[in-house]
Amino acid sequence: MTDQPLALAPDRWQRLAAAHQAYTETVSPYYDETLQEVTRRACTSGSIGKADIGALLMWKRLRADTPWASELMALADADVRRATAAAATAARDTSLSRSSAAQAGRAALASLPGFRTGDALASAVLTAAAPDRMAVYDRRAHNGLHTLGINLSHAPGRYSRYIEAIDQLLTAAPDPIRNWTARDIDTALYWMTTYQHSTNLINTPGA
Repeated sequence: MTDQPLALAPDRWQRLAAAHQAYTETVSPYYDETLQEVTRRACTSGSIGKADIGALLMWKRLRADTPWASELMALADADVRRATAAAATAARDTSLSRSSAAQAGRAALASLPGFRTGDALASAVLTAAAPDRMAVYDRRAHNGLHTLGINLSHAPGRYSRYIEAIDQLLTAAPDPIRNWTARDIDTALYWMTTYQHSTNLINTPGA
C-alpha cells in the first residue's frame, strides 16, 4: 500500500456494491450472531477468553484439530485474557489510525498459540473486540482486493496493510459505500470471489 489516493474505476465500485448486496441477500441474517455475542461479552469484560476464541473458531469455520489448539487450551484463561485485553485496548485506541491500531492489536496477540502466523483467527478476535474499527481477513477477502486491482503482499504486517486498504476504500468510495463499516467491506470482498467461484462451477461442463 502507498500514500497515494485510491482510485477505482466506476465498474469496480459497482462490483463491490453488487457483492455486498448479494452477500446480504444470500447469507442468513443470523450467521453473525456468534460474532455479535462474543462482541457483547468483550465489551463488558474488555478481553476475550478461550471459550469465546473457540466460538470464533467455529464461526470462521477453521480447524481445531491442530497442535496450536492443544497449546492454547493448556494455557490459563487469565493469561489468554491478558493478551486479548491488550489487543482490544490497542484496536479500540482512536488516537491511532485504523491501520496502526490493527498493527498494535495484531502484535498483542502474537504470543498466543494459533496467533503467531496467519491472520484469519486473529482478525476475528480483533473485529469482535473493536467491531467499529476492525475487519475480518481471509483468503477470499484478500483475493477480492486483488480483483479490485489492489495488491496486498503476504509479508509480515499483512493485517495492518489489509485494514489500511479497507480504510482507503472507505475514504475514496462514492455513496452509499462510503457509509459502510469495515465489516461491510470485508463481507463484500469475501463475496466477490465466492460468487465468482460458484459461477465458474455452474458454467463448467461436468462440474
